[in-house]
Amino acid sequence: MKPEDIVGKVTHIETIAEGSGIRELLRLRRAHGDGRWKKKKGLAHVRLPGGEIIYAEVHWYEAHGVGKVEYKIKHPIHDE
Repeated sequence: MKPEDIVGKVTHIETIAEGSGIRELLRLRRAHGDGRWKKKKGLAHVRLPGGEIIYAEVHWYEAHGVGKVEYKIKHPIHDE
């Protein structure tokens, strides 16, 4: 999923893990560079490849100086 697939603002943002608590820390550093990595989650409206827009829980990684990377839709939410 690309950041432009998110429609509007991401709300209810929480940090799930940071630093050595991230399982894929070595891969993130190799792919995107060093930084203080955090895994985050939030709720957002997301445009699917077919054009349908759903409300879902979204996860991503972010680090200062690198930005937000690797967005994933985790759980569609039927009620807002």
